Amino acid sequence: MSAVTQSNDLRPVIEADRAHVWHHMVQHKPLETSDPRIIVEGKGLRVWDATGREFIDAVSGGVWTVNVGYGRTSIADAVRDQLVRMNYFAQSAGSIPAARFAEALLRKMPGLSRVYFGNSGSEANEKVFKMVRQIAQRHHGGRKWKILYRDRDYHGTTIATLAAGGQAERAAMYGPYPEGFVMVPHCLEYRKQWDVENYGERAADAIEEVILREGPDSIGLLCLEPITAGGGVIVPPKGYWDRVQAICRKYDILLHIDEVVCGLGRTGTWFGYQNFGIKPDFVTMAKGVASGYAAISCTVTTEAIFDLFKDSADPMAHFRDISTFGGCAGGPAAALENLRIIEDEGLLENCLAMGARLESNFLALQEKHAVIGDVRGVGLFRGMELVVDRATKEPVSEKSIGQVVAEAAKRGVIIGASNRSVPGLNNVICLAPALVATAADIDAITDAIDQALSVVYG
Repeated sequence: MSAVTQSNDLRPVIEADRAHVWHHMVQHKPLETSDPRIIVEGKGLRVWDATGREFIDAVSGGVWTVNVGYGRTSIADAVRDQLVRMNYFAQSAGSIPAARFAEALLRKMPGLSRVYFGNSGSEANEKVFKMVRQIAQRHHGGRKWKILYRDRDYHGTTIATLAAGGQAERAAMYGPYPEGFVMVPHCLEYRKQWDVENYGERAADAIEEVILREGPDSIGLLCLEPITAGGGVIVPPKGYWDRVQAICRKYDILLHIDEVVCGLGRTGTWFGYQNFGIKPDFVTMAKGVASGYAAISCTVTTEAIFDLFKDSADPMAHFRDISTFGGCAGGPAAALENLRIIEDEGLLENCLAMGARLESNFLALQEKHAVIGDVRGVGLFRGMELVVDRATKEPVSEKSIGQVVAEAAKRGVIIGASNRSVPGLNNVICLAPALVATAADIDAITDAIDQALSVVYG
C-alpha cells in the first residue's frame, strides 16, 4: 500500500480525531488512553488502518454497506464527472442520473413504479411513515394511522424510526416516543414462542392477533425487514410470508419491506423480499444502493400509492416533504455504476456461491464448537448464535462476543456482532462480506472465527 498507511505520517490525524471527532456507536472514555481506529485505504475486501495493518473486512464497511468492495475507480469517476456537470438541484426538479437510475432500478422490481430519493435508510423509512399518515388523513378519515413493526427488527435512528424499532436497547433513553407504533412478535424459530409444527404460520398469525386487538380500522402499515438484520440475522420460517401477505390483504394494510441491509444483492437476489415471493406496497433501501461511494436512499412504491397523492384541486394533496440531499446528483450517478458492476461481474451469482461456501464452513464450525447453537442466513448475509449450553440455549455474554470480535481482529479479520440491541440476546456473530468475496476470502474469514472461538471458549 502507499505511504499514507504509515503511522508516523498519520500521528497528527490520530490526535485530531481523538480531540475532535465524535464517533458513531462508540464509548469514548477508553479512547482517552488508546488510539481510535482510523481506516485509511481499501481495495476489494481489504482495508488498511493508520498503523499499516491489513484486514479482511467481513462486514462491508462495518455496517453492511460496501457491497461491491473498495477501490472502485469507475464509481468514483462517475460521481466526479456528474458533480462537475451538475452537482445539485432540489428534487422538485429532476436530474439525468436520478431518472436513469430510477428506471434501471425499477426494472429489477416488478410491480413497483416510483422512487423517492433521500440520503439515509432512516430517512427513507420515515418517508413511508409520513406517506401512510397522510393517506390516513386524506383517504380514511383519519383512521388507519397506526404502524406495526416487529420485535428485533431495526428501521433507523430518528425518533419515529426508533419508535418503530424492536430493539429496546437502541431505543432506551430517547423517549417519549410518538403514538401509533405497535410491536408484533418476532419469528425466530430457534427461540420459539409457540410449540407448534407450522411455526412460520403461527408467527404470522400472531400479527393478526395484534391487528384484532388494536382494531383493523386503525392499522395502516406493517413494516418488516425481509430478514431481520441487527436483531440477529433471522430468516423467517417457511409459511411466514405467505400468511403475512394474506393477513395484510384481509385487513387492507399496506406492506412495507425495509431493504436497507438486504437490498442490492446481499442475499443473492436483487432484494431480500424476492426470496419469498413478497409483493410489497413500499420498499426502502440505502446502504448497498451505491456501496457507500455516495449518500443515497430510495423509498420505492407502487403507482397505486403514488396516485393517492394526485389531486390538483387540493393544495394539501401532494406529498409535502423534501430531502435536501436527495437532490445531490452524485448519489444516483454512483448507484447507476454500482448497479452495472453487480450485473456485469455476475455478483448475484457469486453471492450465492460464496454464501453456500460460508454456510458450509459455519456448519463445520458448529460441529467443532459446542458454543455455536444456531447458524442461519441467506447469500452473503449470515449469522451464528452463540450459547452457553445447546440444551438450554442460554446465550453467551455480550462481553464474550466482544472478545471473539477482538480475537478475530488480531488475526486480521473484521467481523460483526449484535450489540446493545436486544436485552440479554446480543449473542450473534454477523457476517456480510462484499459480494466480490472469493473462496479464499471466505475460508480466511471462517478460519479466523474458528481460532477466535477456541481462544475465548476453549
